[in-house]
Amino acid sequence: MIAVDTNILVYAHRNESPWHESAKSVIRALVEEVAVWAIPWPCIHEFLTVVTNPKIHRPPTPMRLALDQVDAWLESGRIVFIGETERHWEVLGSVLLGGAALAAQVHDGRIAAICLQHGVSEFWTADRDFSRFPALKVRNPLVG
Repeated sequence: MIAVDTNILVYAHRNESPWHESAKSVIRALVEEVAVWAIPWPCIHEFLTVVTNPKIHRPPTPMRLALDQVDAWLESGRIVFIGETERHWEVLGSVLLGGAALAAQVHDGRIAAICLQHGVSEFWTADRDFSRFPALKVRNPLVG
């Protein structure tokens, strides 16, 4: 199963992004061609936070439109939202130690741990910081 990070979702949603068309194409391919794909719950929360933030986007996406975007992904019927399991604490500790994660990197470690708990085979992100977690296979689908 492929899981998608916040940045890919934001780029696909916000048409002023220089990566908008590439990200939109990547998400469209997941929606139309992949049996099941995933978004970690923290990435959904972060997506809503980023696209509706007037300090980041002018104008920001209205919350109703941001929620509608998430609903549109859900309508594909091929998506699952993934979150912490009962093994989260054990997996999180291992991921954080294995990736020597500190401070803000703990958030990325949480996402990596969630992906590992759900058997994600590949995590798609444009954020190179995820490469610090060797147990998680990471790929940037926006570059060749």
